[in-house]
Amino acid sequence: MLNHHPQIIKGRDVVNDDWSVLKLDEGQTPESVEVPQGKIIVPVPVWLAQRAQLSGRGEIGIWFASDELADAVKDDLAQFAVVAVDFPKFTDGRGYSIAYNLRKRLGYTGELRAIGDVLRDQLFQMYRCGFDAYATRQDRNIHDALKGLSVFSETYQASVDQPVPLFRRQARGVPPEHVDTGAGI
Repeated sequence: MLNHHPQIIKGRDVVNDDWSVLKLDEGQTPESVEVPQGKIIVPVPVWLAQRAQLSGRGEIGIWFASDELADAVKDDLAQFAVVAVDFPKFTDGRGYSIAYNLRKRLGYTGELRAIGDVLRDQLFQMYRCGFDAYATRQDRNIHDALKGLSVFSETYQASVDQPVPLFRRQARGVPPEHVDTGAGI
């Protein structure tokens, strides 16, 4: 089954989406499912089972279920125009760890997309973990969800988007030339 969102949030803009997400129907296996032509994001098990056939395609992406590890495809990451992480439920936070590992540990620099039960309240933290595209729930207003990326003006902790914690960025009562910017970290 192919799922398609007509629009997604990419960066900080709502854009038309020309990718479809392949999900296995009951009875289909990663080895037997036919991957249609076009811009398709396939599940990791399909990629692993059909790597030889799919690796020559330029318009292929993969998506991780929340219980899969990013290491499963670490040697193949450069081949994917899009890597997506599925959030099966709003309350399942395992996708944040997958995204963080893809960006920080494995060095993935392409589009990292959140799919599934993606809501406005999650977008800011998703961005902090390395996501830069969001396929929000279709029963919600995508333009309203976009506001979720700007709910906070400052962050305290270091993360993918800001590797220097606030205490290293802000020094009170210290002349600017003595402020530790964290550049040596």
